[in-house]
Amino acid sequence: MNDAMPPRWILGGAPRPAAPLLYCFPHGGGSAAEYLRWARDVRNAETRVVQLPGRGSRVDEPVLTSMDALVGAFLDAAPPPGREPFVFFGHSFGSLLAFEITRALRAAGRPGPAHLVVSGYPAPHLPRTPSRLHQLGDRELMETVAGLHGGIPEELMACDELVTLAARALRADYEVLETYVHRPQEPLSVPVTVLGGTDDRVTAEQLDAWREVTDAHVTVRRFPGGHFYLRDRPAPVLRVLAGVLGAVAAGERNVPC
Repeated sequence: MNDAMPPRWILGGAPRPAAPLLYCFPHGGGSAAEYLRWARDVRNAETRVVQLPGRGSRVDEPVLTSMDALVGAFLDAAPPPGREPFVFFGHSFGSLLAFEITRALRAAGRPGPAHLVVSGYPAPHLPRTPSRLHQLGDRELMETVAGLHGGIPEELMACDELVTLAARALRADYEVLETYVHRPQEPLSVPVTVLGGTDDRVTAEQLDAWREVTDAHVTVRRFPGGHFYLRDRPAPVLRVLAGVLGAVAAGERNVPC
């Protein structure tokens, strides 16, 4: 991993060569643009946001619908190890993707993140209720996900063309989630910070279970709000990220949050 990754996969904030890199993995159906805004507020990192195929600047590319395909494509695009350290942050679907890429980097003998920050997603080894939301029609899919998690603007839902466009990426990500099979492995040796909303469907117990994926230090924090608590009140989340990045820059493994 380094800052020379092909631009179609990564959108970058302001260059900060002396700071750690912060890679952000968006939520299901999400685009890089929302998380790229963090670049101006997280000043002790150089922010890089992952742009998956089929959305944003890559809207004309085929979507990927399995975790293996996504992880494989990402690692194929990543150049040989270069600049370090770096931190992974993922929200919801992005948490699972960041976790699996971290494991894949380890399996390939390549440097991984110095810290993993996950948000709004149950620990990946927990049993899940089977669902087939990715098989719904465009509008039904969007309405169902909006009912479960919120976060979809009314203006988007009022436009059939935008619904069709947004549903394509969201359906692909839900197919990844709904066909995902967790493969037990040795725990990571990466510190993990786990974030969530107090009113989210993801419970405190599901967040706390992330402690089992690593033998390093784990911190769990919950903030007021639902699934998109970090959109409603970004400042506390950005402070946590700044603390993680500051500790990484200082070479610390335990992050007091």
